[in-house]
Amino acid sequence: MNGIRQWHDHLRAEEAAKNLEKHGFSVLQVPTRKEACEEVLKRIPPSKTVGVGGSLTIRELGIVEKLREQGNILFDHWQEGLTQEESLKVRRAQQSCDLFLTSSNAVTLKGELVNVDGFCNRIAAMAFGPPEVIFCVGRNKLVSDLPAAIARIKEIVAPMNAKRFGLNPPCVKTGRCVDCDSPERVCRGTLILERKPMATDMLVVLIGEDLGF
Repeated sequence: MNGIRQWHDHLRAEEAAKNLEKHGFSVLQVPTRKEACEEVLKRIPPSKTVGVGGSLTIRELGIVEKLREQGNILFDHWQEGLTQEESLKVRRAQQSCDLFLTSSNAVTLKGELVNVDGFCNRIAAMAFGPPEVIFCVGRNKLVSDLPAAIARIKEIVAPMNAKRFGLNPPCVKTGRCVDCDSPERVCRGTLILERKPMATDMLVVLIGEDLGF
């Protein structure tokens, strides 16, 4: 059964990769999180300042610890011990770092990156600021099209992130988005990258494992 799963995953990843490249994104396909971590680290010399998006995938890859070990200056608002004011300062610094490291809430087979954010620092850094952005994306985030991407974010990503952050918007009770007006709503800004932005180098690393939400 694993062989059938791998066959199906490979077909979907190939389609997404072909269309992402058609839209100007660089693409790298790797089978495991270990290889993803190794390939990303090859592309980040110690001299680069790195912004780290609020991404569970990036933490699951173990990249953050290795970047610290090799001496990179990191702007990581998940770093322990930060006050709210310090966390906001780090989020703003992510807009002007050398490289922004993140995942994507969804990637369509048509070659689009779809993201929804609360503070919107993550989608801001994706759109413009750092001259280089690397997206690390697990196979579970590949979807057929934009409606499927939005549905995935509203029905899976947002409720699980709200729960993880200890927030209590209605989706934590229902398990799906109800388009609330709660002050703790985590869906506040949406970015759809239909093509690579003109002034930014972007690499999408497609990983043959489930990662993040």
